Amino acid sequence: MAVDNQSAEVVKELLALLEGKQAHADFEKAVKDFPVELRGVVPEKLPYSAWQLVEHLRITQRDILEFCAPPTGGYQPMEWPKAYWPESAEPPYPGSWDQTLAAIRSDQKAFEALLQKPGVDLYKPFRWGDGQNLLREAMLIADHNAYHLGELVVLRRLLGIWK
Repeated sequence: MAVDNQSAEVVKELLALLEGKQAHADFEKAVKDFPVELRGVVPEKLPYSAWQLVEHLRITQRDILEFCAPPTGGYQPMEWPKAYWPESAEPPYPGSWDQTLAAIRSDQKAFEALLQKPGVDLYKPFRWGDGQNLLREAMLIADHNAYHLGELVVLRRLLGIWK
């Protein structure tokens, strides 16, 4: 019983970590009201635009989700780093930004559902990979997203749009 209570507490903390809002700006605050005309701007001395950052977040989070819960046919690794970053600084079409944000939210909910699945074993290594488990992947998403959301905040500050 103690292990179940410990696992439930770990899942609770992982969900809070994935949501953000604790020690830094969360996803919603970082992307809120981002001006359309600035989404593809690469500020001086930075290597990417806001579009590239949010699309990178989407691609990476989706890859981790598919690693943890592979679609039919199994997990297919992507080429690092090329496949994880969009080449163009500009969103490819007007709805790209909103679609990417929606996909990030949807994939986060899907990942959170994995954590809350009855009987989930956070520590059991996947049959594929190099010993990764759900706990490690949850922390990886949280860490990765926090890092790049921090960059998005810096980018907003450089563009003069951080409130």
